[in-house]
Amino acid sequence: MRRLLVLWDVDHTLIDSNGVGRELYETVFVEMFGRDMPQPTSMAGRTDRAIVVEVLTLAGVDDPRQHVDAFHRLMAAHAPELTGRVAERARILPGAAEAIAALARLEGCGMVQSLLTGNIRPLAEVKLGPLGLTEHLDLDAGAYGSTHEIRAELVHRARRNASRVYGTDFGGEATVIVGDTPFDVEAALATGARAIGVATGASTVSELTAAGAHAVLADLADTDLVVAAILGTDPG
Repeated sequence: MRRLLVLWDVDHTLIDSNGVGRELYETVFVEMFGRDMPQPTSMAGRTDRAIVVEVLTLAGVDDPRQHVDAFHRLMAAHAPELTGRVAERARILPGAAEAIAALARLEGCGMVQSLLTGNIRPLAEVKLGPLGLTEHLDLDAGAYGSTHEIRAELVHRARRNASRVYGTDFGGEATVIVGDTPFDVEAALATGARAIGVATGASTVSELTAAGAHAVLADLADTDLVVAAILGTDPG
């Protein structure tokens, strides 16, 4: 079997973080600018770099892109403070842990699991770590929302990172992206990856299908179905 790079989205695919990421944004914005943060139109499926640019633009900050890296540094510094809130308020979505564990048992067949998420890495880690979801994920092989405003660019970064670690080309459908928004699907299609839509966020099965996902699941609860969708095989 050819090696597969499976890249999981975080929010509303693996977990519901119950707003802790938005709280981090608000903390950092107040610290940098001394006033309440204007609310972005939507965070779903977008990278932290794109979201910060929008927030700073809405706030009337001059040349907002010049402040993004400083904003991310403060987010990274404050992220560990969220650990307790994640443990208390966040929840693993049904079947997520079981799907990751099932794929991990296929590692001898060339399976590599990581993240492709709009979160900066420290935020992704603090959302997943307290819930015990990082054991089977090689976080160095993924890509994170500090990298680029456009999600498809993260796919290229993840492939390069994974290739460095494993010495394997993960081009085309050797990369599988699992996410809950049309942005996840579009990023996969734009880079030739296989797209698995999961309707556990705001997007419906119909919307993810219309976006062009190769397979769409209502949720991750049926482990055999999830594994079959990712491998592109018949679950029967």
